[in-house]
Amino acid sequence: MDEEKIRNAFEAEGITKDIKCPQAFAISEKYGISKMDIARYCNTHGVKIRACQLGCFK
Repeated sequence: MDEEKIRNAFEAEGITKDIKCPQAFAISEKYGISKMDIARYCNTHGVKIRACQLGCFK
């Protein structure tokens, strides 16, 4: 997992304390980051994933 890449993507998208599932999917696609890496980053850094549509993020 490239934490710096994810942190930079989150900063560019204005993500700080929480993220909605559709936003996570869009960031994954736009920045070439796997959804699982986004989930790991969020879990590690206390970013809450809300409105998950498929249960991909926990």
